Amino acid sequence: MLIRALIVLLAVLNLGVAAWWLTRPEPAASPLPEVPAGVTRLELVESTVPSSAAPQAAVTATTPPSSPAAPAAPPTAARACFRAGPFAERAAADLARGRIDPTVGRAIPREMPGKGASGYRVSLPPMASREEAVAMAQRIGAAGFDDFLVINQGEETNGIALGRYRSREGAGRRQAQLAAAGFPARVHAIGEEGPSRWWLDVAAPAGTTAMALRPLAGVPVQPQDCPAALR
Repeated sequence: MLIRALIVLLAVLNLGVAAWWLTRPEPAASPLPEVPAGVTRLELVESTVPSSAAPQAAVTATTPPSSPAAPAAPPTAARACFRAGPFAERAAADLARGRIDPTVGRAIPREMPGKGASGYRVSLPPMASREEAVAMAQRIGAAGFDDFLVINQGEETNGIALGRYRSREGAGRRQAQLAAAGFPARVHAIGEEGPSRWWLDVAAPAGTTAMALRPLAGVPVQPQDCPAALR
C-alpha cells in the first residue's frame, strides 16, 4: 500500500510542475542599453534585391568590353590594262606617260632590248697603202698586242683586224686597251643589231578602251593582262 501511495504522489507532483510550466508568464525582455547623445542608432534594413541578381552583377562587372570589329578592307577597284608602243626612245615614252598619268591612270615605261648581233670585231680603218698597214701592224706587235692581221681584200683592204668577240663588253675592253696605247681602234657588230624599244604598261579604270588611249599615247595601244608592277 505504501509503494502505491508513493507512485500516486509522484504522478501528482509531475502534473503540478507541468501545469505551472505551461501557465507561467513570459519573461520580460531586457531593455537595450542607452545610446549616447549625438550617435545615430543602427537599423537593419532588409535587401529587396533577389539573390540570383548578385552573381549576374558580378559577372557583368568582370566581363571586359568587347573590342569593336575591324573595318572591312575596301574592295580593289576594277582596272583595265594596256600596252602602248613601241617608242624609239625613252624620251618619247616619257612624253606619252606625262599625257596618260594625269588623265586615265598610271603608266610605267619598260625597255625591250633590240635584236642582238652574232658577234663583234675590233679593227683599225684602212691605211693609204699596204706599206703603211704593215708598218702599223708592226707597231701594234711591238706594243705587246697579239691577234692582229692586215686585211687584204674587201671594203677594209689595208685595214688591221684586231680580234673578234662574242659580246660587246669583251670588244669594248679590247678597244679601250688599244686606245690607251695610241691606236684608234673601232668596234663593229657582226650581223644585224637592232636598237632597244620602249613600251608603256598602262592601268586605267574599268571600261577604258584602247581607242580612247590611242590619242594620248601617240602609238598603237593593245589590251593586256595587268603586270605585277600595276597590281
